[in-house]
Amino acid sequence: MLSINNLSLQYGAKHIFRDISAQVHTGERISLVGVNGTGKSTLLKIMCGRQEADPGIVSRASWFTVAYLPQEITIELGDRSLYDEAESSFDDILASQEELERIGEKLAGLDQNAPEIDLLLERQGDLQHLLEGQDVFRMRPEIEKILFGLGFSADDLEQPVASFSGGWIMRLLLAKLLLQKPALLLLDEPTNHLDIDSLTWLEDFLLQYQGAMIIISHDRSFLDRVTEITWELSIGRLTVYKGNYSFFLVEKEQRLELERAAYSNQQAMIKQTERFITRFRSKSTKARQVQSRVKQLEKLERIELSETERSVHFSFPPAAASGRDVLTLKGVHKVFGEKTVFEDVSLSLQRGDKLAVVGVNGAGKSTLLKILAGLEPAEGEVCPGHNVILSYFGQHQAQELAGELSLLDTVYHAAQNMTITQVRSLLGAFLFTGDEVDKKVRILSGGEKSRVALAKMLVRPANLMLLDEPTNHLDISSQEVLQEAMAQYEGTIIIVSHNRFFTNSFVNKVLEIRDGHGTLYDGNIDDYLARRRQEEQQDSVCSSAAENESKPGPEKSGDKKAQRRAKALARKQLNARIGPWKKKSVAAEKEIVKNEARKAELEQLMADPYLYSDQERWSETSREYSRVERQLERAYQKWEEAQGKIETAERVNA
Repeated sequence: MLSINNLSLQYGAKHIFRDISAQVHTGERISLVGVNGTGKSTLLKIMCGRQEADPGIVSRASWFTVAYLPQEITIELGDRSLYDEAESSFDDILASQEELERIGEKLAGLDQNAPEIDLLLERQGDLQHLLEGQDVFRMRPEIEKILFGLGFSADDLEQPVASFSGGWIMRLLLAKLLLQKPALLLLDEPTNHLDIDSLTWLEDFLLQYQGAMIIISHDRSFLDRVTEITWELSIGRLTVYKGNYSFFLVEKEQRLELERAAYSNQQAMIKQTERFITRFRSKSTKARQVQSRVKQLEKLERIELSETERSVHFSFPPAAASGRDVLTLKGVHKVFGEKTVFEDVSLSLQRGDKLAVVGVNGAGKSTLLKILAGLEPAEGEVCPGHNVILSYFGQHQAQELAGELSLLDTVYHAAQNMTITQVRSLLGAFLFTGDEVDKKVRILSGGEKSRVALAKMLVRPANLMLLDEPTNHLDISSQEVLQEAMAQYEGTIIIVSHNRFFTNSFVNKVLEIRDGHGTLYDGNIDDYLARRRQEEQQDSVCSSAAENESKPGPEKSGDKKAQRRAKALARKQLNARIGPWKKKSVAAEKEIVKNEARKAELEQLMADPYLYSDQERWSETSREYSRVERQLERAYQKWEEAQGKIETAERVNA
């Protein structure tokens, strides 16, 4: 068990922590949340001893080991191979084993009356006790299991650590922590460098982990699935919620309502008391009452409202509509040297489609986006449709910003129809507030430059957006602003992102790049993952069936029952495949009915000759009519797509 006792920390006039206390018990899964700058990373550093605190502030049981994964690489690794570096997690165990072997050899050569034999036997017993339960022969399988789970391959094991990029080094550091199996894991943004496969593996691993953990993450799906307690840091206070992140959001809003009411009542009382003091301060007959109220105010514990994410709304600047067919890929093939990244990638996107590109790191997701943006040559055909206006965000754009300009000037000059106030509001949503918008770009960190580059890209009118990991440096509130804007965007989006919660709400197609090939799935990320699990289960069933068929044996009387079970399983699998499409079909039908009704209302309104005498009203009605027509067209496309998928699945199953 670990406890924090009355921790206070202040930088200048800003209170980071105000007398906070908390406890971590064995096996607890805690998420640590709070708006940017509340001290989340600082608290983890204090808990693991990376940052000093007064004696007695942090206390823990002697057996309660703590391991910490920072956001950024803070240590230099040697020139060992990947496997040797991972194996160094067991250095203490291996050293103890070597010492035990040396003691055994020494005891074998000593006379039983030798004076040092008692000390050696005692040390031998201590080491044997220490190594009990430590299966040294299971080390290599355990190391490989965790390294492979985090995305490394067998070919990587003997590669020098220095040959890996920063993202892969962070995976190695995470692997070493998991191999150490501490009683408490402190993880600061562990998902930042993981692809969707590695992220899913890590979730499953942590769900089985026996120790406690405290996690800082901007991935809501990850927090919801892995954690069961939420700590919130706000205005120096730590509040504990007995539930995951979604539970915390609901509970926090209820607490805020009570807090706002109490704050409002207290402010009214303070104003009333101050009015009394001001009015009767000069009257000697009221002197005692005035002094009593002055002391009352001095002793009053003032209620402070918790920090809340400001409500910022952003919508993309309007762009001319593209043609119905926005982008077509035919046999796109990419090779680097002798390595084939992917081959024969083909797909077709229509106006309003929102596509997520997924795959393991190194599969070629970012390369594909660069090809689509015209920044990377490739074989095959990339055919943009009529009137396509493309906008692209990639990590390299951060390095192309003009260093002498301020943040505000950089984004404002890129915007065509936004006021200074609107640009400031957008920068605020991307974590730049107050005087920070006047900073020169050249003094910003890499993450800050990336956020500025993203904001600059978003204010340019476009009807096809290519986005490569846009949420990497955004907190949850900033992600929600961007997520809402993308859900309402009427253009086409192609996005690479490991953040499932972010992409889930607006994508309708998923392109998986795996083993050099691209496979298109309909639906969002959840639909894709469900389909992947179903395919894996089917592969497992088929493999088992093939094995059974290959075994010789007499015909069994239960064949008919087996056939019935197989048919029932096929029906169940068919329902699982077409179920999501039936839901989409019903939703599209409702959308069609709603838009048809509104279209009829607008047509009746536009038939009134008096409408044309009011130019402003006519313009507004005309714009809404165009918008409803576009929405109606998209609804019909969704319905036709869903019906087509249902019919295809039923034909295949017939």
